[in-house]
Amino acid sequence: MNNLEQWQNNNEQYLAKALSWLRLCLKRQVQKIEQEKETCIETSPTKHRFLGRNLLPALPPANSVITDEKVAARAREMSRAEALSPPPAMVILSQRLGLSPFEKKVLLLCAAIELDTSIGALCARAQDNPHQNYPTFALAFTLFEDASWDILSPERPLRYWRLLEINQPGAQPLTTSSLRIDERILNYLKGLNYLDDRLVSLVSALDSKNIEYQLPLSHQKAVEAITSYLQPYQTPLVIQLLGSDSASKQLVAQQAAQSIGLFVYRLSIELLPTTGADLETFTRLWERESLLLPIILYLDAQEITTSTEAQNAHLYRFLNRINSLLFLSSREICFNNGRSTIPIDIEKPTPSEQKQLWERALGNMADEIPAQLASQFNLNLPTIYQITQTVLNKASNNNLHNQLWSACLVNTRPQLDILAQRLNSKATWENIVLPSEETSLLQQIADQVKQRSKVYQEWGFENCMNRGLGISALFAGESGTGKTMAVEVIANELRLNLYRIDLSAVVSKYIGETEKNLRRLFDAAEDGGAILFFDEADALFGKRSEVKDSHDRYANIEINYLLQRMEAFRGLAILATNMRNALDHAFVRRLRFIVTFQFPNPSERQKIWQKVFPKEVPTENLDFARLARLNLTGGNIHNIALNAAFLAAQKGTGVTMPLVLQSARAEFRKLDRPINEVDFRYSEPVGAPG
Repeated sequence: MNNLEQWQNNNEQYLAKALSWLRLCLKRQVQKIEQEKETCIETSPTKHRFLGRNLLPALPPANSVITDEKVAARAREMSRAEALSPPPAMVILSQRLGLSPFEKKVLLLCAAIELDTSIGALCARAQDNPHQNYPTFALAFTLFEDASWDILSPERPLRYWRLLEINQPGAQPLTTSSLRIDERILNYLKGLNYLDDRLVSLVSALDSKNIEYQLPLSHQKAVEAITSYLQPYQTPLVIQLLGSDSASKQLVAQQAAQSIGLFVYRLSIELLPTTGADLETFTRLWERESLLLPIILYLDAQEITTSTEAQNAHLYRFLNRINSLLFLSSREICFNNGRSTIPIDIEKPTPSEQKQLWERALGNMADEIPAQLASQFNLNLPTIYQITQTVLNKASNNNLHNQLWSACLVNTRPQLDILAQRLNSKATWENIVLPSEETSLLQQIADQVKQRSKVYQEWGFENCMNRGLGISALFAGESGTGKTMAVEVIANELRLNLYRIDLSAVVSKYIGETEKNLRRLFDAAEDGGAILFFDEADALFGKRSEVKDSHDRYANIEINYLLQRMEAFRGLAILATNMRNALDHAFVRRLRFIVTFQFPNPSERQKIWQKVFPKEVPTENLDFARLARLNLTGGNIHNIALNAAFLAAQKGTGVTMPLVLQSARAEFRKLDRPINEVDFRYSEPVGAPG
């Protein structure tokens, strides 16, 4: 017989002895009532004649009178069953919830009516009331010798822990109100120990797979620090986990709890009850469960900030009321509630640790892949293992690197789609036409992104820098000079997702919302799989103004926050504007590259004309040298080429000079430029086919 079977056997034996003793107690009380009735009838038959009409069903005939000695003998048998090892559930419950001997008997009385169908009739007879089939406090005071009035107090365990349900309609006295045992407690006494179903819809157990992971060194140190506080198991104690990565914090919390035999259940702050009564009920039930089960609560308040404290008073009430061990997850310390709080900083694994994780996950197929992935992407441990497992199940050794890279891009993508527009980068170095100096700057930007790991980690620059570990660049120039195309070229070169920031989704009229959106934007991009592209950057990075009213003050706060966040950002951010002078000077100081896109000269325009038509487009005797004399930007040239292609498709011919010049003339009109008709006339060269 194993330990579980032994415990179940002991528990059943105890319940049988306890119910047998309780039945004797009830029958003894019924016996006393009937004896009193007979005495009343004998002494005054006229006055008490109504007592002779017994409205209750008759008791089964007994072999003998129930004496106090018989009850005491059954009580001793029950006590011996309580002393069994391992102890029955009632003994464990009483110890953990602090029940007195009298309270334990009352709880047993309420459980007995659910465990033995004959108890209900006995309760009715023992209370001399045919309609009262459930026990009451008054019945308990009558049955048990060690009765104590303080059992009625809301602060005593029976009522504090919600072990009993009291049915007290109207003005009925508390002592005569029906009592019913809580379903969760009844099942516990029968040996069914599971989480209360009133909590199941609010909390969820963390994935058990997380316990199997071998943590990186930085996370192992965090686990050791947490365990050192958990070992004495001081309550109430709040372990506040600080940082932006929820997955890493949950992983550390789970392994720290597992080291002392606890299971972690997560509760999102959005699901925490807000009304006083519901919050109090949840708090009591969770505390009760934490005493009956080896569990600990992980309260996820990741999105709570100091700016929203007034809106989360229910959270502070909960923290002040809860008396059990608790993990609290948030980005920063924002709770000062007088509780014993231990802050622990937890971030994603360091780049070197991520490289080791990739090596461990890939095994003998690692090669140079871990170094390349760790230098570009900033991923946590579960994500690295999940990506590796998914790719290895379907990839071959020939394209393993490409599939891992693509999987990392996909993994870092969804968090940005709400606040930014993903651009499909198609332009390459062959498509863009720029002077050699500007082309060299673009190549430097791409090269610095590729070599960040070597310079920052291997060569130690990261150890002497707190900020500016990212790369930021400004592309300034007139509209149509190639700024957006240059961003696409860099994104293609680096094989990264390109996101153009949607200013309408980021900027909000509500105070604090713009900063919150910017934080989410930069945090999502920190994973390394995206380039942030701020088009028309002057709208967001404009100069701070003199404070004349509250609007100016809050606008300046937004710009100040953006300055700080740009400097702390570790990825690649590119700003584009055709109004460079409108940018705040503090931004310019923080930019690593400034690339000025000049109006193209004739030779550059000729190269643009030569590249603007795809190879599939049929062209006929286009004079690129003449077209280059038209004073246009690359964007204008693209518009002209596209319109000319549509004209040719409509006429069923190839793209000819007259069609291109016709489109160019329309473009000049659109730009409101003066038109010299001579520039747009075209005569077929002598000897050309008619």
